[in-house]
Amino acid sequence: MPATKAQIKAHNKYKKNHYDRLEMQVPKGEKESITSHAKEYDGSLNKFLNRAVKETMERDKNNG
Repeated sequence: MPATKAQIKAHNKYKKNHYDRLEMQVPKGEKESITSHAKEYDGSLNKFLNRAVKETMERDKNNG
């Protein structure tokens, strides 16, 4: 059953209040490669990018 307008509005309000958005640019042609890798290993691009950022930040802390 599709979401009602009220449900969509509530969901969007929740996301606005609980999440920040980032925009990322990659060279032409790399988006598909990254997206397919993310789906294979993490299930979603968002989960993959969050994991990649967290792991890189932790590695940088340990090497700094």
